[in-house]
Amino acid sequence: MSEKAAGDMEGCYRDRRPDALGDLRVLPDELICSILDFLSLRDVARLSCVSSVMYIFCNEEPLWMNLCLANAEGLLEYRGSWKKTAIHHLRLSNEVSESCRKPLTFDGFNSLFLYRRWYRCFTMLNDFSIDRGVDRRKDLSIEEFYAHYDGQIPVLLTELVNNWPAKSKWTTDYLLQNYGETSFRLSQRSAKKIVMKFKDYISYMKSQHDEDPLYIFDEKFVEVAPGLLKDYAVPHLFEEDLFDVLDISERPSFRWLIIGPERSGASWHVDPALTSAWNTLLVGRKRWALYPPGKVPVGVTVNVSEEDGDINIECPSSLQWWLDIYPLLADEDKPLECTQLPGETIFVPSGWWHCVLNLETSIAVTQNFVNTKNFGFVCLDMAPGYRHKGVCRAGMIAIQENSFGTSKIGPSCVTEQFNDLDTGRREKRLKVTSRHEHRDNGPDSIVGNGKFYQNGNDKVVSNGEGESQPHGLKSQEYSYTVDFLSMFLEAHRDHYNSIWSPSNCIGQREFREWLLKLWVLKPGMKEMIWKGACISLDADKWLERAMKICASHNLLSSSLENEKLPVSTGSNPVYFAGEHVIKIYVEGGLEASVNSLGTELEFYSLLCKVKSPLREHIPKVLASGILFYESGSYGTVSWDGKGVPDIIAKSNLISGDSVADDFSFGIRNKKRFELNTAEWKKPQNGVVSSSCTKIWPYMITKRCDGDIFAHIRDRLSWNDILNLASFLGDQVRCLHLLPLPSFPNSYHPLSLEDAENIGKNKACVNDEELGSKVPLENNFQAVNESFIPLQWELFVEIMKRRQKNVLTRLAKWGDIPNTLLEKVEEYLPHDVSLLISKYKDNEGRTAGCKAPTWIHSDIMDDNIQMEPSSSSQFSDTMDSDARLVGNNLMEVDTGDIEVRKWHPSYVLDFSDLSIGDPLCDLIPIHLDVFRGDVNLLRCFLQSYKLPFIYRSEANLTSNSQEDNKRIGRTSYHIMCYCILHEDNVLGAIFNLWKDLRKATSWEEVEERVWGTLNDYQGFFDN
Repeated sequence: MSEKAAGDMEGCYRDRRPDALGDLRVLPDELICSILDFLSLRDVARLSCVSSVMYIFCNEEPLWMNLCLANAEGLLEYRGSWKKTAIHHLRLSNEVSESCRKPLTFDGFNSLFLYRRWYRCFTMLNDFSIDRGVDRRKDLSIEEFYAHYDGQIPVLLTELVNNWPAKSKWTTDYLLQNYGETSFRLSQRSAKKIVMKFKDYISYMKSQHDEDPLYIFDEKFVEVAPGLLKDYAVPHLFEEDLFDVLDISERPSFRWLIIGPERSGASWHVDPALTSAWNTLLVGRKRWALYPPGKVPVGVTVNVSEEDGDINIECPSSLQWWLDIYPLLADEDKPLECTQLPGETIFVPSGWWHCVLNLETSIAVTQNFVNTKNFGFVCLDMAPGYRHKGVCRAGMIAIQENSFGTSKIGPSCVTEQFNDLDTGRREKRLKVTSRHEHRDNGPDSIVGNGKFYQNGNDKVVSNGEGESQPHGLKSQEYSYTVDFLSMFLEAHRDHYNSIWSPSNCIGQREFREWLLKLWVLKPGMKEMIWKGACISLDADKWLERAMKICASHNLLSSSLENEKLPVSTGSNPVYFAGEHVIKIYVEGGLEASVNSLGTELEFYSLLCKVKSPLREHIPKVLASGILFYESGSYGTVSWDGKGVPDIIAKSNLISGDSVADDFSFGIRNKKRFELNTAEWKKPQNGVVSSSCTKIWPYMITKRCDGDIFAHIRDRLSWNDILNLASFLGDQVRCLHLLPLPSFPNSYHPLSLEDAENIGKNKACVNDEELGSKVPLENNFQAVNESFIPLQWELFVEIMKRRQKNVLTRLAKWGDIPNTLLEKVEEYLPHDVSLLISKYKDNEGRTAGCKAPTWIHSDIMDDNIQMEPSSSSQFSDTMDSDARLVGNNLMEVDTGDIEVRKWHPSYVLDFSDLSIGDPLCDLIPIHLDVFRGDVNLLRCFLQSYKLPFIYRSEANLTSNSQEDNKRIGRTSYHIMCYCILHEDNVLGAIFNLWKDLRKATSWEEVEERVWGTLNDYQGFFDN
């Protein structure tokens, strides 16, 4: 070609990018693609019409895949491309769908970023196998496994599952034939749970060309395909699993069915809770890469939340890491690797980083487990705080001279080369975020090869009571041991006060119950369990404090030494000491604790004063006081709830009413405190200051016979449970009839005589303070149009606050279908104060509203005490030879278990007492105690008898007819409280009524869960 011809061709070439993007041309292609991910499907479609380059960006399959999955709802059905799939799910017209079959092409535009992504979508992995550094063993004995591998290094095991039926049965053809209509969960590419019928997934696998294909990763596969569980068994090397003592509904996810095509896989991660895992491959080939604990792979960022210790890992897909980062690593920096073949099982020890890539269509099953080797690490990872979580995963780069941050260690050549090739982003290792810092902000760091060392000066570590002592960490070699990692626990954090990390694989209540069950069922492991409890629960410190309380009141503490662990799974440590129960108040910090005890003592005093029948069904209070730590030792002072104890007064930490004969920290003070420290004003980091942790209120009550309902519900007869429902109706009725303390302009509630009159169907009740008989309807108090009574103030204010961020909160929980999320703001009342049923008189003036009541707030299955009746009978023979009942083990020699009839005796734990809408007490009762059984709810209401709302639509204060219509339904009130609840009540609802996930309106959910309340009128109804 002549020079002139070449020049002419060069002159014909035009780079269309600057003109097509305008001012956006300064942005790199990667950033433009990232921005597009935040747009809606319709906005992306509109943007594609702006210019030729925008058309190219907006028609990328990875973009449409992300957008489709972000908006997916219900069963996903792949339509040959992600753009077609998205249009299909949007139910757009055929004309629009037809347009996506005619792609436009443009010259004059080149993008290395898009090319590299396209290359990853079509690369073949036939010759992508390797073996380096991982032992491949056959016929490994248990002794050898424990000695050389368990808790130490990975190992690939051959011929371990030769006797599994799954080894020959589990092929795609077999699964398609037997489970083609079964819906399985897919890898989590979004916060939503995405499911696909297996036949549709096979169709997707055969036609897709995604760089990071979806794969089946289903922890619930046994529920939808129980037959698969019969085809395999846990290999004998991994049979010990300490989570087995938990009910299947309480234990964290632990087993997964994994099916995926070539190029799919799991990116770099450490298994949840630092558990160990085994993974057996039945079809295909997998490539594994592994790094030891503390050595963060190049290209991975570990985000650790300073607020709650939540862990989030940012990293490229497994394929991208192997193609773009792995080739740049020096040999000494490369991970351990192996290629897993069909029939082989790989063991991954606790804390090991690993990445998996399917080299061809693969089928596997995996389980995580806790045994004696990793138990301490699991307890450590559950402990509150964030420093130790970062060090467990990122090693000593998590420690910086003056703060918990990152440090630069080792050469940076690998990162620099990677940046030039692809993203242009500086590589990060570990980031710490505070509650006010965006997750993408933070210092950069680079990790080298070999061991990690701390840069900087010695650290200062605080002891259990906030006193600081030096601890040298300079040049400290990283060691993945529980003792070493425990040094990084923040001593000022208290298990009962700190926020529980959302990334923890198990809830606080379930975790405490797990330790309790292990303590009873595994007596030979008590030393190990105690050490784990001390790390995660500060069990040694709480035991010492409980012993001091026993000594101060001359209680026998010998049994306490045997118990050691708190027996309650709630928010406050509770101990059994012989015939006594010691509760130490810690929830919410010192001021909240003092107000909680003060309120309980005021409440119990009230029960006795008005001679309420409820007092017979609440454990008797024997003593109460304040425990404090001062001058290196513990002391106690008695306190009956009246006045302000000197130890509290001189602390200058909290204030209460100073009237000596009054309950200075009763419900009035508690309401003021809660109003000032509502959820949007909580202290930073969710912890109280170290000085506040030196004072603890406590109460001693009489120990009740029997056991809590949570432990024995599966052994109760239907009549026993009906009796419980009736019992709760009686007791909650007595609770809601109790008079409230005087508030300015407050409503005068019903007296005990009023309660008796209700039982006798009397039309009027006595009100001694008013000096006259008043109609029962006066349970609704007088207000003006804009005024909210003080007793309602906190309740209404918090509901308003929750309503403002309701969408954010519900989306974060991830249990709510999109269809309902979109309608939640429309469903809730425009003015949440309407829920307290303000109503008008005949002249249209606001005449009053229903009255608030005392509410327990937490009547759940572990707060109800049951006692055995005198008569008993024997059940059918059971397979097990022992059964846990509370904290006692029932020994069974013959295989027969004595089954007694049980009756409810006590309602426990009034530490969450509040004043609010009585309907709120029905939420935990119906969802947790009754588990949604409408017959039990009706039985409860037959005993309860009191009305819940003012029903007359004509007299409601709302100017909206639609609001008036809804406000007239009791079910609407309580459904709103469920939506606005501080806990994930909706998650419980959708777990109890799984078909409601397909509901198209909140009215449908409301009617199904609470509709029976609309037929209930109570004793009067206008």
